[in-house]
Amino acid sequence: MSMEVLVETSARHLHVTQKDLETLFGAGYELTKKKDLSQPGQFACAERVDVVGPKKTLTGVSILGPVRPETQVELSLTDARSIGVAAPIRESGDIAGSGACKLVGPCGEVELAEGVIAAKRHIHMTTADAAAMGLVDKQIVSVRVPSEGRETVFGDVVVRVSDKYALAMHIDTDESNAGAVAPGTMGEIIK
Repeated sequence: MSMEVLVETSARHLHVTQKDLETLFGAGYELTKKKDLSQPGQFACAERVDVVGPKKTLTGVSILGPVRPETQVELSLTDARSIGVAAPIRESGDIAGSGACKLVGPCGEVELAEGVIAAKRHIHMTTADAAAMGLVDKQIVSVRVPSEGRETVFGDVVVRVSDKYALAMHIDTDESNAGAVAPGTMGEIIK
């Protein structure tokens, strides 16, 4: 049995704590929703910050809301190399011992001793989606994606199961470009 899944490209972005948000934008600051994202309750914000590494700066990096318990910067491996930051490939939230950088906003700066990762490719799905596929949380699968007259198979895709999710696969910009994945592409989950 197979299941189709929307494949989305997750560009560079960051999640911030309320404390870091206020350091960057001012006391009492609240995020400004720009547009909803595919995952319920998640949104792109109007606010942008600069991500500073030892080699260079990425300007105008988007913040995603809502605020989180830990500040986390998600970059492609190409982005991380370009600014001189080590970014291990990890699941979102797994930031212990990850890369360091500085965030610069209009009202202040935040030095992150850790928190920079390259997000591991993953599929968000509900418990019903997982049950229909015979999958469980943290299981590793492959996804076949048709692209420009050929197909790309993404292996080592972690399944993330929660009823707070909507069915979608996330890959970063490096992976999307390498596989020439067009917006709105559907992939097939294969075990």
